[in-house]
Amino acid sequence: MTATLAPEKFDEVTEALKDVMDPELGINVVDLGLIYDLGWDDENDALVIHMTLTSAGCPLTDVLEEQTAQALDEVVERFRINWVWMPPWGPERITDDGRDMMRALGFAI
Repeated sequence: MTATLAPEKFDEVTEALKDVMDPELGINVVDLGLIYDLGWDDENDALVIHMTLTSAGCPLTDVLEEQTAQALDEVVERFRINWVWMPPWGPERITDDGRDMMRALGFAI
């Protein structure tokens, strides 16, 4: 069971996760809307990242896990990613900043 993160820790983790880039799009996972929720697993003393991908068949989960470990190195000692497929990701989850980044790459959003 996961507990809610304190607002300061939530913000710190979210900011750190902006260093994790989707390998195909080159936009961070936060602004793409891939982070569904953040929680804390008291039993294992670890951050739990509820995250999805733009496509369930994406073969790059290892790359994202490595980037996440690097981004969170100074923020938390332990984390795990809970890959979430429901609800499926959609472009409506992209933040305004993410939309600006997508437009800069030539996507019509």
